[in-house]
Amino acid sequence: MSRDLRGYWQAEPAPCWPNKARLAVSFVVNIEEGAELSITAGDERNESRYEAVEEVKNAPDPCMESHFGYGPRRGYQRIISALAAHNAKATFSTCGRAADATPWLIQDAIAQGHEVSCHGWRWETHAGMDIEEERAIIARTHATITQITGIPPVGWHTRSATTVHTRALLKAHGGFTYDSNAYDDDIPYMDDDFVVLPYAFDTNDMRFSPGGGFVQANDFADYVIAGFDRLYAEGASAARMISIGLHPRIIGRPARIGALKTVLAHIASHDDVWIAPRRDIAAQWAQNHETSK
Repeated sequence: MSRDLRGYWQAEPAPCWPNKARLAVSFVVNIEEGAELSITAGDERNESRYEAVEEVKNAPDPCMESHFGYGPRRGYQRIISALAAHNAKATFSTCGRAADATPWLIQDAIAQGHEVSCHGWRWETHAGMDIEEERAIIARTHATITQITGIPPVGWHTRSATTVHTRALLKAHGGFTYDSNAYDDDIPYMDDDFVVLPYAFDTNDMRFSPGGGFVQANDFADYVIAGFDRLYAEGASAARMISIGLHPRIIGRPARIGALKTVLAHIASHDDVWIAPRRDIAAQWAQNHETSK
C-alpha cells in the first residue's frame, strides 16, 4: 500500500463545479442505528462508545440500544426537515444492517431525493479483516441497500480504518464509482477511473462525543462555518469541497439541531455554492479530471 503525501502540490485543479460554484458542499447523514455491535443481535460484544463510554460485557445492553434508538425514532425527522427547508440534498451513508432494521427510513430519504450509499454491514472497522470476509460484506451491503431502495448504491465508506484491499474489492465488485475512505484533502482525486472523495472528522457532529471538543450547539455551528468560509474563499481560484458529517442520534438532539439550521442558513446566504449528494460530486469530478491524481 503506497502513500501519496504530495497530492496536488503546486498543481491545484481549477474550479469545476456546476454553474461556476466556488464550493461543493456535501452533507453526509450516517445511518448506523441497528448496525452497532450488540449481543442481542448475535454479535460478539456490545458497542461501548456513545456519549457515555461504557461496555457491558457478556450480557445484552438495553441502555446502549436505547441510545442508538433515538436516531430513527426522533433525530432523523429533525435532520430531514432541516435539509428540506433549504432543498439541500445529502448522502445517507447507511450500514447494511441498519437499512435492514429501518427500511422505512432510507426509503423516505430516497423519496425526498437524497442519495443512499454504503457504510459497511455492521458499524465496525475493517482493519485486519480477512479479504474474503470483506468481499462478502461489500456484496451483502450493496445487495441489501439495492433491494430496499430500488437504487444500486455507488458509494462506500468504511467506519474509520479499511483494509489494504478495500478499494480494490470495491472496484472488483462493480457498480461503485467512489469511496470516502480518505481524509487527506479538501477535494476529490482519481485512482484510475475511480473517484476518492475525502471525508472529514473535524466538521462532524461526532465531536460532541466525550473529549471531542463540541459541547454547545454553537461549537458545531461556529467550527463548520469557519471551515466553510475558508474553503469558500479558496474556491475563488481552486476547486474545493467541504464534507459535513451528521448522525441522527447526535445532531438530532433538541439542543443541537439548531446548529445544523444555523449552518444551512449561512450556506444558503451564498449564491455560488453547490450542495450535492456525493454521487453527483464524484460524477462531476470524474467527468472533468479523468487523468488527475
